[in-house]
Amino acid sequence: MSTVFAVISRLLSSRPAVQDEAGLAHQLMNSADACAGNSPHHAQELREAAYAYLSVVR
Repeated sequence: MSTVFAVISRLLSSRPAVQDEAGLAHQLMNSADACAGNSPHHAQELREAAYAYLSVVR
């Protein structure tokens, strides 16, 4: 689970100043899709983080 937080913090620190709210969730989903074949558990954690982010933002 700490890897999910590391990915989120890395994405937040590299975000441009002007970005729509779904941008981070989109990046998390892309990361989940990219690692789905190698690490399904990690991919699921990234998807859950994207859903959690969207539920907090809205």
